[in-house]
Amino acid sequence: MPALTAFHDVRFPTEIAFGSAGGPERLTEVVTLGSGHEERSSRWADPRRRYNAGYGIRSIDDLHAVVAFFEERRGRLYGFRWRDRVDFSSAAPSGAVTPTDQVIGVGDGATTTFQLVKTYGALHAPYRRTIAKPVSATVRVAVDSAELDEGDDWSCDLTTGIVTFTPGSVPAVDAAVTAGFAFDVPVRFDTDRLDINLSSFAAGDIPTIPLVEIRL
Repeated sequence: MPALTAFHDVRFPTEIAFGSAGGPERLTEVVTLGSGHEERSSRWADPRRRYNAGYGIRSIDDLHAVVAFFEERRGRLYGFRWRDRVDFSSAAPSGAVTPTDQVIGVGDGATTTFQLVKTYGALHAPYRRTIAKPVSATVRVAVDSAELDEGDDWSCDLTTGIVTFTPGSVPAVDAAVTAGFAFDVPVRFDTDRLDINLSSFAAGDIPTIPLVEIRL
């Protein structure tokens, strides 16, 4: 099945996701030389995030909601949106989204499309993360710090994170193109089996429900 069709544009229950655990994972190869020095290389250009949704389950109703969501996704078959409780906005966690949060490109007078990105770090080796699943009604765009109107000046594809400017609003040469947005992480279940024991759950044991980020 083609990867692009194996995705349901629906979000995992947010109230359960906010109680979960997880974050980014990288793959670094470390070789220790005979001298004791190390050589390190990154095997992945981009991190892959992993989560355990089980930590967010607090009731039988939560369990029922997750089982229903799992069944509709057919286990690992279909991807879906996930709200990372720590990292879900172009702004700082305590700040509001503004149209100048993130630089997404520089105009050349001809380019009409720009990919939403979020930059981590600034000085040594900043990392630019592609944002492919922005949240509806949260995207704001500015050119040279002047906010533009959605619809009249630009539009954003919520399935890819690509901003497209209308013919009369193409960013001029050297104009900074910025954006602010909330976003979800595209993930899938990392198991085809949910092993839930109600007796253990009543005793305080948390079921393991692994999720893994997918590349689109």
